[in-house]
Amino acid sequence: MDPRLAELRRILELEEIDLNIYRGQNETGQTGRLFGGQVLAQALAAAGRTVEEIPAHSLHAYFLRPGDSQHPVLYSVDRIRDGRSFVTRRVVALQHGRAILNMSCSFHREEVGYEHQSPMPEAPDPESLPSWTRMIRENLERIPDPEQRKSRGAPPVEMRFVDLPVFLGGEVKPDPNLLWIRADGPLPEDPQLHPCILTYATDMSMIDTIVRHHGRSGPLGPPAMAASLDHAIWFHRRFRADQWLLYALESPSAAGARGFARGTLYTRDGTLIASVAQEGLVRPAGAKPPPPRHPA
Repeated sequence: MDPRLAELRRILELEEIDLNIYRGQNETGQTGRLFGGQVLAQALAAAGRTVEEIPAHSLHAYFLRPGDSQHPVLYSVDRIRDGRSFVTRRVVALQHGRAILNMSCSFHREEVGYEHQSPMPEAPDPESLPSWTRMIRENLERIPDPEQRKSRGAPPVEMRFVDLPVFLGGEVKPDPNLLWIRADGPLPEDPQLHPCILTYATDMSMIDTIVRHHGRSGPLGPPAMAASLDHAIWFHRRFRADQWLLYALESPSAAGARGFARGTLYTRDGTLIASVAQEGLVRPAGAKPPPPRHPA
């Protein structure tokens, strides 16, 4: 198993320090603020620790403050409701005594019902696309920040991009933004683990999908600040996170320094397994700040 995936699995095995309170460690090598996908995945893992073998079907989260990558995160779970069909949890992630994320998540006992789905878009096979390591190696000098060049190690989730991402100098492109993702190694049969791994991965490429409508050299310049504001996932069907999934993303709107992106995830045989939505703060370098407010 890839060491990065082994580490991700390790940090998802949260330490229970009191009833409904868990502590999560961070991925090594992070500097500055925490990767939001890690906090999302650990919050879902904390909620799952209070639910017995019922799969998650949705989560809705707000990022409240930047996380500190040098300190562990506490997760406080509120057992909102345990019903016959649905189980609801609220999770607050805390650092230094302050909330950095607030998540509501719901678990649903499997039932039989109507079946339909949107078709999967056409995409080249993942084997025909460059690996993350090759893509970074061939485009390393396009990363503007020398410090970021040092920290662009391979993630624990394999990613194969159909188009070169904006952060590597990719051109302005219309929707959709297509990439294949999967855990970089086999995973056990654990119904709580696979949604957590996918949750981690879905926070990648959302902001890039917004920015690729404008590129790094648009009239307002590159983003001077970009951060996730909220994140939502709906899990439609069971899946395995260690098998290739096509992540089809689009950004229908950006305005007021906020951009919106949404995505759908399909197995290789075309089965739609999840939908994702996120709004991000994207402040371009050349954007003017809002005027000062004056009392009436």
